[in-house]
Amino acid sequence: MSAALRTEHDGPFARITLARPDVRNAFNAELIRALRNAFTTLAAEPPNALRGVVLAGDGPTFSAGADVAWMQAAIGLSVEENERDATEMQAMFEAIEACPVPVVARVQGAALGGGMGLCAVADVVIATVDATFGFTETKLGIVPAVISTFVVPKIGESHARALFATGQRFDAERARRIGLIHEIVEDEAALNDRIAGILDELRSAGPTAIRGAKALARAPRLLGAEEAHRRTPSAIARQRTTEEGQEGLRAFVEKRSPDWRA
Repeated sequence: MSAALRTEHDGPFARITLARPDVRNAFNAELIRALRNAFTTLAAEPPNALRGVVLAGDGPTFSAGADVAWMQAAIGLSVEENERDATEMQAMFEAIEACPVPVVARVQGAALGGGMGLCAVADVVIATVDATFGFTETKLGIVPAVISTFVVPKIGESHARALFATGQRFDAERARRIGLIHEIVEDEAALNDRIAGILDELRSAGPTAIRGAKALARAPRLLGAEEAHRRTPSAIARQRTTEEGQEGLRAFVEKRSPDWRA
C-alpha cells in the first residue's frame, strides 16, 4: 500500500484515486510505482469480480504532471538514470492501458503532462467544462516522450504536432474535438452522476463480453489490421458458445434481464 494512492472496491468496480492533492496529484517515483502495482493486481481479477475501474484524483486537480521535487532530483541524474525513471513511468502507463476492463477517467481542474498520458490510456474520459489540458513539457525544456506512444494513436499525428511543440494549454471542448476526452459535464456533481451512469451500463453488459470488446478495439493497433480482421470470426464464435453468450441470447429471446445483471 502507498499513501500516494487509494484503492477501493464497490461490487464489480474498483476506484483508483491519486491521493497527493497538496501537489495537485503530481507524479513521483512512489505514485508511479503504486499505480503500476495497483493495475497489475487488478488485471489478475476474474471477470465477475471486476468489470470496470474509475481513475480519479483527490482535490481540485486531476493531475498536474510531474512533481517539482522529483524533477529537481532529476537534474543531477545521468542519461542512464533518467532512462530508468522514464522506463518506470512507461511501464505504469502500459499497465493501465492493458487493464482488461474499461478504465474511466474522472477529470477535474487540470490534466497536464503525465496527466494527459492518463487520459490517453483510459478508455472513457469524462471532464468538467472548466478543466484545462496541455502537453506542457516543452515549457520546461523537455519533451512528452514517454506519453507520446499512447497519445498519438488517440489524437492523431496532426493534433500531436500542433500541441506537443507549443506546449499550449487548451480547454475541454478542444480536448473533446481531438478525441482526448469523450464527454464534458458542467461540474463535479454532474461528473459523478455521469460516471455512475457509465458503470450502470457496464453492469448490464456481460462480464467476459466487456473484456472481449475492449480487446477487439485494441487489436488492430496491437496486431495489425489484417491479423485483427482474420481473428474476428473466431472471436464472435467463441463468445456465442460460452455460458455467458448463451445466457445473453436466452435472456433477449425471453425478454428478461440476464443473470449477470441481478
